[in-house]
Amino acid sequence: MREVDVVGVRVEMPSSQPIVLLKEVGGERYLPIWIGAAEASAIAFAQQGMEPPRPLTHDLFAETIRVLGHTLSQVRIVNLNDGIFEAVLVFDDKTEISARPSDSIALALRTGTPVFCADEILAEAGIPVPESETADDEVVEEEEVERFREFLDQVTPEDFDKS
Repeated sequence: MREVDVVGVRVEMPSSQPIVLLKEVGGERYLPIWIGAAEASAIAFAQQGMEPPRPLTHDLFAETIRVLGHTLSQVRIVNLNDGIFEAVLVFDDKTEISARPSDSIALALRTGTPVFCADEILAEAGIPVPESETADDEVVEEEEVERFREFLDQVTPEDFDKS
């Protein structure tokens, strides 16, 4: 398992399909996962620190975990089957619950929980994007965004279909 950071949510054009983009910590691979619009909003809200006037589903689940005296210790993306990613929520008492990666990521962002991805999935579906040699962080970030845009222009959901 490799830890991944949530880079953000983007919309793939021309289909307008949302994608959550994960980046391997200490590596150069990115993992795009196509997700639903509601989950994309939930992830984006959490990344931006936005708190809705009433709790959203992921907020409610995070609060339920807390009130029950537990913590979410890890989110693991564990399987890729016919282009469908599968995740597992791992709790402090070692209980594991199967979940969609999009819901798992939205919950992880709300609870400060690390996200991990199976090495096999990164090997199969990860997209290597070499880091820039530039020392200026702002320039590196702009270059990373540009490389991601170029990637989105070229990739389709069918690129991850194993059939």
